[in-house]
Amino acid sequence: MREAAFVKQNKEKWIAFEKAINLGASTDPDELANGYIQLTNDLAYAQTYYAESKTLLYLNELASLAHQKIYKNKKESNNRILSFWITEFPLFFRQYHNTLGIAFLIFIIASAIGSLSAINDATFVRLILGDAYVNETLNNIANGDPAAIYKGGSEIGSFLGITINNIRVAFLAFAFGVITSIGTAYILFSNGVMLGAFITFFYTKGVFFEANKQIWLHGTIEISVIIIAGCA
Repeated sequence: MREAAFVKQNKEKWIAFEKAINLGASTDPDELANGYIQLTNDLAYAQTYYAESKTLLYLNELASLAHQKIYKNKKESNNRILSFWITEFPLFFRQYHNTLGIAFLIFIIASAIGSLSAINDATFVRLILGDAYVNETLNNIANGDPAAIYKGGSEIGSFLGITINNIRVAFLAFAFGVITSIGTAYILFSNGVMLGAFITFFYTKGVFFEANKQIWLHGTIEISVIIIAGCA
């Protein structure tokens, strides 16, 4: 469609929406929302076919004005934080209660399998975590800091490393779960086996309590990321 025809077809709608935006509170909220959705659709179309045109500039300015009127100036209740924790968060949790329950069950079973396997087979931990990881942990235990593997490098380096790993795990969990939840369940299961084996490894070396805090901190963050990605 040519730009002139596009403008002629939608001009009256845009003018009516602009008037509605200027009227503000006296306009029906549903009407305003529908108009905003149509406007953003027209803006996307103009960005695709009429780049750097006056029509695009006009729609961009109108969309910015509409967004400011509808969202930025919206006043929040003084009890917004309180209502989030009392009402919104419990309702959100309830919505995904079954999913979280299944994820927790998979994780507990996987952790138990990892733990029992590590108890009955001393080489299982090396199979799951790798020789380099286990050897470094053994050196750390000998040096009196069993969880030093989580503290290696600078604070910024450790933080970035953990963050990048969590993002990678979240991406894989989401990507594998696009078609079915089997892929996400597999990632959750494998991480549960890994965590169970690692915790048992520390237990057999007599340093369970010294390392427990760091292990569960990072383990819980990663598992939470997987579950959130799976719910998404």
